[in-house]
Amino acid sequence: MSFVQACSIVLILSMVQACSTSRYQQSHDSTPIFQASILNLAEPKPIREPLSRKGNPDSYEVWGQTYQVQKGLTEYSQQGIASWYGEKFHGHDTSNGEKFDVYQFSAAHKSLPLPSYVRVTNIDNNESLVVRVNDRGPFHDDRLIDLSYAAAVRLGFHKQGTANVRVDLLAPPLAQSDYLFLQVAAFEAEPSALKMQQRLASAIEEPVYITKDAANGKLLHKVRIGPLDPAKIDALQSTLQAQEIHSTLIVP
Repeated sequence: MSFVQACSIVLILSMVQACSTSRYQQSHDSTPIFQASILNLAEPKPIREPLSRKGNPDSYEVWGQTYQVQKGLTEYSQQGIASWYGEKFHGHDTSNGEKFDVYQFSAAHKSLPLPSYVRVTNIDNNESLVVRVNDRGPFHDDRLIDLSYAAAVRLGFHKQGTANVRVDLLAPPLAQSDYLFLQVAAFEAEPSALKMQQRLASAIEEPVYITKDAANGKLLHKVRIGPLDPAKIDALQSTLQAQEIHSTLIVP
């Protein structure tokens, strides 16, 4: 075996080992392929969703620094630097267990409870956008929030990489409440859940959202309505029956 052949084998083995031990396929982040649909994508509707089971410890540590999660937060407004993250993280789990999608309006924050809805305003050009915070980061002292690629495009700083922004909390999650939720359906296929969510959103005024839970080795996309006043559930169920939706489940 020649020296070149030996070096090649060592290099290949090193690459295989790196891929097997790394969470990501890319060692450095990269810019996703631009999709024109981003320009027409609707902003998320700010609603108070249940506090995520994952991603909300009282505190956590990254790179030797401890961060506190601000559960029960009702007001938040802060100015700082926004960055964005892209293709390296696309399809991987966010801190609350969802899949990161570079083509959706989402964000990562060090301390806001998950999921929260915030309005991000680009101070440099006065563009603003509602995003859903479902991840942790960015873990740099000079960064306030990390946005998805799509959000950076809409706010006009995807080419620069960073922007001066103001972040205003619109809807924190429900930590503890007396409200209930109505589960309408559970699908393995996310497109089916999204189709049901759109159908319900056009028929009722109450917030409709999708939660993702693992059961028996499968990921279920559960379509739920809420939070709801218990006194209004009977009327809502009657409205759903008129839409040919007869099987619902009340969940806390």
